[in-house]
Amino acid sequence: MIGLVNVLVVLAVIALVVTRQLRPRAVDTERRFWLLPVILAVLALRDRQLIDPAHRVEAVGLLAASVLTVLAMGCVWGWTVRLWREEDGTLWARGTKATVAAWIGMIVLRLGWYGLGAALHVRQSSSALLLSLAGLLLVRGLVVNWRAARVEQSYRVPA
Repeated sequence: MIGLVNVLVVLAVIALVVTRQLRPRAVDTERRFWLLPVILAVLALRDRQLIDPAHRVEAVGLLAASVLTVLAMGCVWGWTVRLWREEDGTLWARGTKATVAAWIGMIVLRLGWYGLGAALHVRQSSSALLLSLAGLLLVRGLVVNWRAARVEQSYRVPA
């Protein structure tokens, strides 16, 4: 039952994040972008079956490699977001076509890790997906906030 709940949580979070990313929205660098990733990580780490006890070394290796891959993809995703300032100084962000491509790439890579795990006969918990999503969102938030702090103020002076 935990597996089904985890999958539903992941699908809901992905749907929310992707739809928000593809629409222009004001960026609030003061908000707690790390809160959702922490909640997802806690949900993932509470699962005692996160690591397959029958294939411990392979399971840890797969989990570590998949999380590292997703962290790298979170960094890529953070760089695909377009940032700009309006005349009033408000910072805005919007995902681009590259954002969609990054999401597709992440899904393909994640499926590849699941395929490798299946080939090695390692039971993979859906909590690994939650943990990966937590890392993805955290790194993406860090990258976007870092970039947002460096967006220049645009001053339009009437001619």
